[in-house]
Amino acid sequence: MPLTSIGSCLCGSVKFSISGEFESFWLCHCARCQKDTGSAHAANLFSSIAKINWLSGGDDIRTYRVPKTRHQRSFCGMCGSALPSVQFEGALLVVPAGCLDSPITIRPNAHICCANRATWDAQLENVTKMDDLPG
Repeated sequence: MPLTSIGSCLCGSVKFSISGEFESFWLCHCARCQKDTGSAHAANLFSSIAKINWLSGGDDIRTYRVPKTRHQRSFCGMCGSALPSVQFEGALLVVPAGCLDSPITIRPNAHICCANRATWDAQLENVTKMDDLPG
């Protein structure tokens, strides 16, 4: 990962830069991450050393934490896009991979929480691939 990464939300209201490297990249299949993303898994990068700088839209950021858990997500209050979240009193930066505009050069470490994997999330490499929307 480049020492500086940039990212934004879907509507462009929130923009940020990240200085520092990511230490891990997990694809989490837990039920909470499925709810967070509306998909089979979350793809999040983690760093205990990188720092985030909010360039714009800071007032539009919302954060939700599932009560009595460590599960937290931040998102744009305008468009709902997933955004980075500073957790554990600033000790950890969690960055949804899809909100980065910079290329991601590290590969995921692993699929985790696979016991909760969606039943339809298997052998997806065999599903038809299209370069555009279906006709």
